[in-house]
Amino acid sequence: MSGATPVMARPLSNRELRADSVDSTEWFGTAVLDSPVVVGKSSEIRSASRILAVLQAMNREPYSTIQSLHEATGLPKPTLVRMLKTLEAGGFVSNDRRQAGYQITSLVTSLSNGFHGDPLVVEAGRAWAMKLNSEYKWPVAIGVFDGEAMVVRFSTVHDSPVSPFHATINMRLSLFTRALGRAYLAAISDDQIAELIVNARGSDELEPPSARDPAFVERMVRTVRERGYAMRDAHVEPRSSDTIAVPIFSRGTVQASIGITYFRSAMNSFGSHTKFVAALKHAAEGIGAEVDRLQIARGYQNS
Repeated sequence: MSGATPVMARPLSNRELRADSVDSTEWFGTAVLDSPVVVGKSSEIRSASRILAVLQAMNREPYSTIQSLHEATGLPKPTLVRMLKTLEAGGFVSNDRRQAGYQITSLVTSLSNGFHGDPLVVEAGRAWAMKLNSEYKWPVAIGVFDGEAMVVRFSTVHDSPVSPFHATINMRLSLFTRALGRAYLAAISDDQIAELIVNARGSDELEPPSARDPAFVERMVRTVRERGYAMRDAHVEPRSSDTIAVPIFSRGTVQASIGITYFRSAMNSFGSHTKFVAALKHAAEGIGAEVDRLQIARGYQNS
């Protein structure tokens, strides 16, 4: 599968991944195949080709369903179910309703160099997010940077008995008004923030122009950095709930952000603000360490 590039949340560029990023210690008190698969005559070749066709199709989308793979490969659905179970047993595919379908795991890096880091941080953060949800009951989400927004790539909404939302997977969130976006934004350099403000001009889909005013953004970022965590803009709907978020770092570079959402009126019944912040920071540290461990164990390096 050499040369394949999965269509996922855009990975950070080399420039974004290096010296321009804010030091993580400030946050924690310390510091595919390109051509169609040819099906051979023998059953062995045919089976192998089908597996490759499925991986190729999955490599082209952030998550897959039986229906989407059926449409992409033409393979019968019962066959796809059996193949996905085999790939899942081998560790190459994960199936989690919190991510809206099947997804290739970072183990595919043993087969090709076309895998990028966003799913790795989600993979590393899954257990931590579920632990937070179990302890505090409120839904937890992990968001990754995607162009001009944060995209929710993992959520425990389905596991939370008190979630303000029905579904959040693949929801695009503003960098300037949403907690997940603000946490990420404050973890990159001022030059990068200025560039994002310029790139977002003319697009009011996620936030009003006033939310991208340079002076407003400067004050907001300074507040987030001083606090060590971000909160959703108070004027953003739904106003009955709020979100607290912190960035996730690996090797000193921000990889994603993790947040917990709660109803403002019921917060003290399920945990205090101070406890949420401490728990999120602890989880973010743990996720970052797990990303480092997985990268070493699987021989993965950011390019």
